[in-house]
Amino acid sequence: MKSCNFAFEMQECDIMARDTYIARSLEPVLTRIAAQFPAVTLTGPRQSGKTTLLRRLFADTHDYASLETPSIRRAAHDDPQTFLDLHGPPVILDEVHNVPELLPYIKERIDARRGDTGQYLLSGSHNLLLLQQVTESLAGRTAVVQLLPLTLREAAGEPQRAFSWEEAGSDTAPVPAASPSPLDVWKAIARGSYPELIAQPDLDAALWHESYIRTYLERDVRVVRQVGDLGLFQAFLVAMATRSGQLLKLSDVARDLGVAVNTVKAWLSVLEASHQAIVLRRYYANIGKRLVKAPKVYLADSGLMCHLLGFRGAEQAAVSPYAGQIFETAVFAEVFKTLTHRGEAPRLHFWRTSAGAEVDLLVPHGPALVPVEATSSATVRPGMGRTIRQLQADLADVATPGYVIHAGAETLPAGRGVVGLPFFSL
Repeated sequence: MKSCNFAFEMQECDIMARDTYIARSLEPVLTRIAAQFPAVTLTGPRQSGKTTLLRRLFADTHDYASLETPSIRRAAHDDPQTFLDLHGPPVILDEVHNVPELLPYIKERIDARRGDTGQYLLSGSHNLLLLQQVTESLAGRTAVVQLLPLTLREAAGEPQRAFSWEEAGSDTAPVPAASPSPLDVWKAIARGSYPELIAQPDLDAALWHESYIRTYLERDVRVVRQVGDLGLFQAFLVAMATRSGQLLKLSDVARDLGVAVNTVKAWLSVLEASHQAIVLRRYYANIGKRLVKAPKVYLADSGLMCHLLGFRGAEQAAVSPYAGQIFETAVFAEVFKTLTHRGEAPRLHFWRTSAGAEVDLLVPHGPALVPVEATSSATVRPGMGRTIRQLQADLADVATPGYVIHAGAETLPAGRGVVGLPFFSL
């Protein structure tokens, strides 16, 4: 497999080879949707494997054109009709947000062959721009799905093994041949979940993350929104890393950086649009308690978070003052990615009262809500489930048994109605 040139522009390395390809949970979802819609739009952060996945699934049936390549982008911009004549359906158009002028012409061609499915497979890294363009031009003609970095099951080579909370917390849950140590957990968390880092275990993670951030700043940030001071924006990235898993107070961030609150709002929208951060809203229920209104923010990848915080290994991250936030970020990201790769829109929330009682995550499970807490501890104690039991009492009509995700290796009781689950069981 060829290596990436990190010193210059990051390219999506060729991980199409059969001995390095990592199968994704989204594969059957993508195949099914492509058989139902005239077009499919696949979004996700850079280097999450969008190109690799599309070419892996559709190489035998679809032409391919990358609109990231300057010459191809220029040809498509200058003469969209001729470009689409040369790259007729079925076709994969990679990074299509670079040439939005193509979309009205794609719409015309879809309408001329309305009964044909899977005509255009579109991909892009800029969720905000791409979805705005697609909504305007291809409404009702395309399905939109997201591909994020790897889940634990994808990294383990079991992308289609279904997850259920009941199974994970039962005596019949699969047991690994060798129980992972807390250090194994932290190695996975600190390295992160981008496919290239998993496919190449000897790859220098610090160098990869540094190159990723530089490319992200120089290309994605400038495309989504004009940011004049990239150095200040990088400081904002670090500020978000220090607050990942915490309540987000934009005024505090603005004061620390010396910028206006509206600037921080705009920059946060950039992180969300480029899939680098996720804002989690509180769960609201009229239960007679005052609930905190501020949202929480999470970085989308724990490895990138560790790098921004200056940690260059699992040992540093595990003993740092940010260990609890890093671990919670990893748990949140795992649940978010798992639901997303099922083709679902994750409707996740957190619960926190004004008195400070908090449950990190509420996960929809049919009409019910699964309460989830995260602790970086490798041991489970009954007191860890206290706030989950408080929530279960307050939301008795919708709350299920709860779970405390920990860094240890065993499934253990954490008090009445609460089970302690190892991180790798996710």
